[in-house]
Amino acid sequence: MASLFYEPSTRTRFSFESAMLRLGGNVITSENAKEFSSAAKGETLEDSIRVINNYADIIVLRHYEQGASKRASLVSDIPVINAGDGIGQHPTQALLDLYTIKRELGRIDKISIALIGDLKHGRTVRSLVYLLGKFKSVKIHFVSPAGLRIGEDIRSYLRRYKIFYSETRDLESILTKVDVVYQTRIQKERFKTAKEYLKFKDCYHIDIDLIEKMRPGSIIMHPLPRVGEISPSVDISPKAVYFKQAKYGVLVRMALLKYMLDR
Repeated sequence: MASLFYEPSTRTRFSFESAMLRLGGNVITSENAKEFSSAAKGETLEDSIRVINNYADIIVLRHYEQGASKRASLVSDIPVINAGDGIGQHPTQALLDLYTIKRELGRIDKISIALIGDLKHGRTVRSLVYLLGKFKSVKIHFVSPAGLRIGEDIRSYLRRYKIFYSETRDLESILTKVDVVYQTRIQKERFKTAKEYLKFKDCYHIDIDLIEKMRPGSIIMHPLPRVGEISPSVDISPKAVYFKQAKYGVLVRMALLKYMLDR
């Protein structure tokens, strides 16, 4: 497996590499490929992918440009897995998120979920919404400042398939209505200026007092890393499953790699 990451990553890169090693495979890797690969010399993504085809059986690609994985797949003779492309999609994160919900709640149909934070730039949220739309009677509540609303393409998708959704700025009013609280960080790297980032940085903060207002049996998830939006005091709550979520990522990616390499 060629692990080709043009953006920083801990969980996604390590879980894919761990998954491949646990399956008995091998890994070649380039972390921070934007600076430490031939991209620094001006090589195009397409040329890099063509060359890597000679060295690997499958490519896991993280890129800062939306649509990069699609571009890579068009010139690749081996499978390309999208490990996050800019503000576009993060499909394997969505798969492990669904798996986490299923493991922890016992179902995906008929859940209510609050998606919170930077929904404008959040690729994890975008991918998760697309998959949730495949299940029955799911209710989605978007919680964000007006400047970080979920994109119109996602809202249009939900309307087209008649999936219930709401939008609000008020986190506390939603907590008692949902089975899943999916918190995301405000992504500093997606803002053009520090001033714009600081405007939204502390818009939502979940602490132990807020957690106690959640439904019995509900859970709180986070794709991680967190940068202050969930207090460490929440970690001891049985509702906090974000570290389990990261663990489940290895299992899901093992299954995906096995499926793709056995085809």
